[in-house]
Amino acid sequence: MSTYPVQVSNISSSTTQEHLSEFFSFCGKISSIDFNPEKQSATIHFEKPSAAKTALMLNGGSLDGATLTVTSEKEHPDEVPGTQHEGAYEQSDKPRAAIAAEYLAKGYQLHDAILQRAIELDNKHGISSRFLNYIQSLDKQLGEKALGPDKTISGRVQETLASATQQARAIDEQKGYSKQASDYYARAIASPFGQKVMQFYTTTSKQVYDIREEAKRIAEAQKQAGANVSTPSEKSTGAGSSAPTGAAVGSAGGGVSGA
Repeated sequence: MSTYPVQVSNISSSTTQEHLSEFFSFCGKISSIDFNPEKQSATIHFEKPSAAKTALMLNGGSLDGATLTVTSEKEHPDEVPGTQHEGAYEQSDKPRAAIAAEYLAKGYQLHDAILQRAIELDNKHGISSRFLNYIQSLDKQLGEKALGPDKTISGRVQETLASATQQARAIDEQKGYSKQASDYYARAIASPFGQKVMQFYTTTSKQVYDIREEAKRIAEAQKQAGANVSTPSEKSTGAGSSAPTGAAVGSAGGGVSGA
């Protein structure tokens, strides 16, 4: 099976292969890692080119106090959008801005230049149709449960923001959707700020501030749910362990507290 490698150098002497796996699993499924601790370098082999492209945006990110250099010896192909319509979404299908927010929520350090790179990638490549289908189906399912047949949470918000926000809060308190749902997106969409969540995950119009705000929401959700509840990245990759000691969220432009 073909894999899509990226080369990582300037790795900290305290970084283990497990740390590398945890860090890069946020990008997508990893086939294998060739780690050379003596040369402080590694080659990460991904199953999908989109995961490798996401890893490349992390050039300049921090792991265990070291600033990583992430490069590729060849250009990885773009995936054909038509191949993404069916099946459950994977981690690599998520918007790059969403993946960046997950890194921040877990306590990893990503500077504003990396967050801007994520936004530019989303603008260039759009958002995976598989991921959009998933979010839209959640919107419809929750809307029908809360508001009636053929209703969506986002549609109700568009009709009247104030009324929908109040109604969403009341519904959540009465039926406990956000407490019952194991999926971060279901809990978030059913919450009073659901429209912000929907816009973040379904549009490419974002700013660095939006990524940092979503990181705060994810971190708060993890804090409330507890360490044993699945996080967005755990859904399809198994990633989601807290950042290794020494990784901190933030940049010259500001930051958020780690989960």
